[in-house]
This record gives sequence, C-alpha cells and structure tokens, in this order.
Amino acid sequence: MAKPLIGITTYNTKNPYGRDIAAVQHTYIQAVTQAGGVPVLIPAILPTDDLNELYARLQGILFSGGGDISLKYFAGENHPKIDLVDENRDVTELSLLRQSVENEKPFLAICRGMQIMNVALGGTLHTHIPDQIPNSLKHDNQEFTLISHPVNIDEESKMAEIFGETLLQVNSLHHQGIKDLASNLRIVGHAPDGVIEAVEIPDHPYALGVQWHPEWMTDQPTMQKLFKSFVDASGK
Repeated sequence: MAKPLIGITTYNTKNPYGRDIAAVQHTYIQAVTQAGGVPVLIPAILPTDDLNELYARLQGILFSGGGDISLKYFAGENHPKIDLVDENRDVTELSLLRQSVENEKPFLAICRGMQIMNVALGGTLHTHIPDQIPNSLKHDNQEFTLISHPVNIDEESKMAEIFGETLLQVNSLHHQGIKDLASNLRIVGHAPDGVIEAVEIPDHPYALGVQWHPEWMTDQPTMQKLFKSFVDASGK
C-alpha cells in the first residue's frame, strides 16, 4: 500500500541573502515520516487554483506552528506583542482548513494550527495570554523540549482513545490561545489555569488540534501515537 501524502503548511521568511523562502522546521517532516507518511510542503504563496490542485492530491494536512494570525480574520484585541503576522500564510491556511472540514479530509493542527482551526470556523483568540487571562501559567517558554505543565484530556474524547491516557505532560511555546470557541469545535483538553490545550470536531473522521508541540516530543510513546493515528487516518 502506498504511503499517504501529508501536506505540511509552511511560513514565509528570508534567507541570509535577503531572498524570500518558504520554510518549516524539520521536526514536522521527521514526525510525519516516522509515522509512515510522505511529507509534502505547502508553499503559502500559491494562486488559489494551484493551491486547490495541490489540496486535492493530499490525503492529510498538518497545520504547523508559527507566528500570529492577522486581526483581519477574527475579532481580537490589538496588542503590542502580536508578532510575525504573515497574511499570505493566513489566507492559505484558512482556505485549507475550511476545505478540510467541508471535505472531511484528515488534519492535525499544532499550536498556531489549532488557533487557525478555531479562527477559520468562526472563533476568536486571546492575543496575549499573560495580559488577558488572570493568574495564567507561563505558556510562552523558549525551549521546545522543556516540559511545562500537564494537560487534562477528556476521557470521552477521540484524543483519549488515541493517547490511551488522560493526563499528559507537555511543552508550551505560545502566547496566544483560544478565547471564544468556534461552534463546531469541542474542547477536549485544558491546562491547569484553564487555557484550552486540545480541541476536536466530533463528527469529522480526523480533525484534531493541540496547543503544545508534539513534534518535539516524539521520543514519548503518547506523541508517537498521535502522529501514527493521523497518518493512518489519512491513508484510509
């Protein structure tokens, strides 16, 4: 059986010579390949027709982490800490997310990806958690491998079934998070301070979002199960 093609969203940046490039961290690519998928990078500069053509050929999509989403796409509070806004990426990912929901294409949304998931479906975000959620934990750590806090997973969720447990220890590298939940999303994971850490679409074959970075935790069996379940669902 052929391995499923898994699209991975990218961001736009510049190389040391000042030239525009599309980029993504190797950890996303490695997590997909280790789980049995073939990664395909999705440039965030494609014309609509070409993007749709690429989307049609992919069997699953991984929405990767990265910079903040433009306030053009949700009713959020402006804040000086909003950073690395990439509207070409926003347009690309909002389109891919909505199509993946409509067409029931499997997808896994990580960190910014989970925020895109919420915004694409009508939700809003806290634009800087330290100033907008009283007594919040430190979520914007700088070390990808640092275990920052636990996440309680709803025992009746698809994620609990995948992980095989309901208490996870995760890293944390975000300063924004879900505020108003999109109507068709279900919250299935919280941090101890109440910050939303995991969501899913109950009636979708595979539509999961996590706020942490499991691609940096693939030495842990639970996170291996997450990527394996995603790739397997994409291959059906």
